[in-house]
Amino acid sequence: MTRLRFLGTTSDDGDCPTLYEVEGTTDILVQGDRETDPEQLAQLRDVKDSETFVLVPRDLLVRFAPRTTAPEVVPFSEIASLLREFRHTAVRLETRRGYASDRNSPKWGRWKSGADISAEPDNAWRESVRAQTAEGKRFERVRLVDRPLTEGQQFLLDSGHSNVAAGEDIRNLRRAEAVRLGLPEHDFWLFDSRLVARFVFDEDDTTLGVVLSEDPAEVVLACQARDASWHHATPTTDFAKAVASTG
Repeated sequence: MTRLRFLGTTSDDGDCPTLYEVEGTTDILVQGDRETDPEQLAQLRDVKDSETFVLVPRDLLVRFAPRTTAPEVVPFSEIASLLREFRHTAVRLETRRGYASDRNSPKWGRWKSGADISAEPDNAWRESVRAQTAEGKRFERVRLVDRPLTEGQQFLLDSGHSNVAAGEDIRNLRRAEAVRLGLPEHDFWLFDSRLVARFVFDEDDTTLGVVLSEDPAEVVLACQARDASWHHATPTTDFAKAVASTG
């Protein structure tokens, strides 16, 4: 299935216009108000019956200028070192309803069998988080969740307590609120507010790789998503209590 990736908008309250990238191509899809002024339409050239026309503010194109080449997808293993080398903040937005890496893990089997996975011993990841947060670095993560939670989201909520204990600040945000805020629909890591690693998945939630970008427009979009989601998201401990209380 061809996927659209939200690039940005200059509108308020979810109104158009908006730019999207057709993933895997250099094509840009434009959403906006249709032009109906007969005087302007009369000045257009070589118009086909299948075409329509929308108005786009210049500022939208300036801030979210499309790439001229298709982005390169690299294996996540090639950028894993960034999770140790960043200087100040590593921020993750998780948007999917489940992850193949979770379902294929031994922890998933234990969880499905009824084991309590909320307070497991440290592994290499949590040891790294402890060491780096002790130096003053911050790991922040916002997870979009549905109502009710999917199986994958419940697993992450249950297992997330160990990561929080190790020093991560993990928060949860209802998907409906994320839509209202106009958040991106793709996962990413944002390092030090300057470098974005955007995830690419297949239809089975398997990570195919990441796209690295220092493009100012993409970095600004990630920073805006971080700020908006963080403001409205609920810390893991509080969210888990709320979910438990509602059954």
